Amino acid sequence: MDRALIVGMNTTTNLNTNQGKERFDLAMDEMVSLVKACNMEAVGRIAQNMESPNAATYIGAGKVQEVREMVRTLEADIVIFDNGLSPIQLRNLSRELNCPIMDRTTLILEIFSARARTREARLQVEVARLQYMLPRLVGLHDALSRQGGASGAMSNKGAGEKKLELDRRRLEQRLTSMRRELDEIVGERKTQRKKRTASGIPRVALVGYTNAGKSTIMNAMLSAYVGNEEKKVYEEDMLFATLDTTVRRITPPEQNAFLLSDTVGFISNLPHNLVKAFRSTLEEVREADLLIQVIDYSDENYREQIQVTEDTLKELGAADIPMIYVYNKADLCGMGEFATVQGSDKLYMSARSRNGIDTLLTLITGKLSKGYKDCAFIIPYQRGDIVSYLNDHAVVHKTEYREDGVYVETNVSRIDASRYEEFLVL
Repeated sequence: MDRALIVGMNTTTNLNTNQGKERFDLAMDEMVSLVKACNMEAVGRIAQNMESPNAATYIGAGKVQEVREMVRTLEADIVIFDNGLSPIQLRNLSRELNCPIMDRTTLILEIFSARARTREARLQVEVARLQYMLPRLVGLHDALSRQGGASGAMSNKGAGEKKLELDRRRLEQRLTSMRRELDEIVGERKTQRKKRTASGIPRVALVGYTNAGKSTIMNAMLSAYVGNEEKKVYEEDMLFATLDTTVRRITPPEQNAFLLSDTVGFISNLPHNLVKAFRSTLEEVREADLLIQVIDYSDENYREQIQVTEDTLKELGAADIPMIYVYNKADLCGMGEFATVQGSDKLYMSARSRNGIDTLLTLITGKLSKGYKDCAFIIPYQRGDIVSYLNDHAVVHKTEYREDGVYVETNVSRIDASRYEEFLVL
């Protein structure tokens, strides 16, 4: 396991405020969690207070020397910075520290790369990684000369520059190929999404900060209302345990079914390339009828995490979708094992103990009920497919076999009510 030294910079406007120091400490704690999620050990952390980063080395010259000494003392294998580094900063720090360097963006990309399971997720992560690498190729071949004395078209280009151009060309070709493949997968996902839309089944998406408990809630729903263990998703107490968006149909007894999707978690300063790469996956969020924001209530920084989630939703164009706020892990805050509801959109619960799942279902169905109505149909016997559809996609209260057809009383989506309007009983 690699040993990592974490370097952070507090650039808060007022460096002397307690609030500024607390936020910085929380950010550094999150970096430790990210390092752990990347299967590395954080052996130390060092911080510097500056109004703005140094353009050449991010931290000051004296601090660079201090980091070099700490690397030697702690026998660190890698130095990880708490923010994104420019290509020049990355090059200069690599020379000064003489050890591998990572920034926050690279660290998150490494975690995503290790956790991606589906072909789509792997492609999305790789596209984001290559886009981030392209401008940072300069300086990676310092051992080779950038100038040459040969004659001909390459007369002023040394081995280093030739290698740089070849690497850049390979990356660009690989990016083009992967984007083409990703476009095909995105097209398939759009087709699946259109089919789900045509079915009239409402869509509910779990969103929130990473490791808040979205996958745990998904599995609790599946245990309570589906009972198929094979449908469960991977869950683990770590940052970015799952990256792949998973959609499952939830069919509670005597209730209308809905599609529940588990999405990738958010985090502060999520690399823009990742948001852009995962935009097709996160379309499930933008097209949802209802969002469930899962919040880790046991985290003292939960208010800031809510803000990060809402800022990301705004960037995705999903800020206006109705939302239920689930304050998860409430049992760790002395609230006991009983779910409590405040109003119609806030729930305090414990997903791990499966406590509050029935209450959450009540809130979901209450929000979705506006898209349903009670209807009575008389379906001709030759249209048994419609009767079968209503049995699968609606709550059927009564069925009678009459001379003129099958009489069905049901609570059905407004889309299906309009679709089968010709069979409505006036």
